[in-house]
Amino acid sequence: MDYGHPERAERLAADYAVGTLRGGARRRFERLLPAHPALAAATAAWSARLQLLAGQVAPVEPPPHVWTTIQTRLFGAVADSAASTRTSTAASTATSTATSTMETRSTVGDRPGALRFWRGLSAVALAASVVLAVIVARPVPEAAPVVVVLRSTPEGVELVKTGFVAGVSADGRALVLKPLAPVVIDAAHALELWAVPKAGAPRSLGLIAAGDVPTTVTRANLLDDTQAFAVSLEPSGGSRTGKPTGPIVSAGGI
Repeated sequence: MDYGHPERAERLAADYAVGTLRGGARRRFERLLPAHPALAAATAAWSARLQLLAGQVAPVEPPPHVWTTIQTRLFGAVADSAASTRTSTAASTATSTATSTMETRSTVGDRPGALRFWRGLSAVALAASVVLAVIVARPVPEAAPVVVVLRSTPEGVELVKTGFVAGVSADGRALVLKPLAPVVIDAAHALELWAVPKAGAPRSLGLIAAGDVPTTVTRANLLDDTQAFAVSLEPSGGSRTGKPTGPIVSAGGI
């Protein structure tokens, strides 16, 4: 296989960068990178493009216990301190439990049934507190944005010399469209972005900026009933009918 072919290298690099190239195919691609400059260049370019999308996502500060866990696994420096803390906590708990038991015994006497009742109640309370602590300490996972690669169609290759990458926020309220190369279009035409549903007419998401400037769309429910995004070539100002009137130059399924 000719891995130096520009279109083939571009497609493989795109699949690798966005994570759709998996398993043995992904490992084989990584072995090919050092020997094929075209693949390496395309992969580096894709990584840089996706990094721009990542910059649109607000950073999330991890909870403190995550750093403690990482330090413990890497260096073991925190392990002794954590173990000491757990020991002190266990000793304190044991002392408190013993005191409570003595007070309970002095109140209810030595009746076996009453003693078993209070011991059972203490065990249930302890188990409930442990479960509550685990629930509170467990971090809520952040949903990842949806990344869609819009590849040039056979007709689009002749009309517009670029494809696009769309990043959609996990809540479906924002989309950032980044061209893979500067968009060059004459004054008589414009590029329009569409959300393509499973059935029915496409929905216009607006015109695409010229050059290499990302296009941002803010709208609710961008992913609802959407199976693909597409770019069409339209007259200047966009479609007059609310539907694509020109050729589809780029498209990608979700």
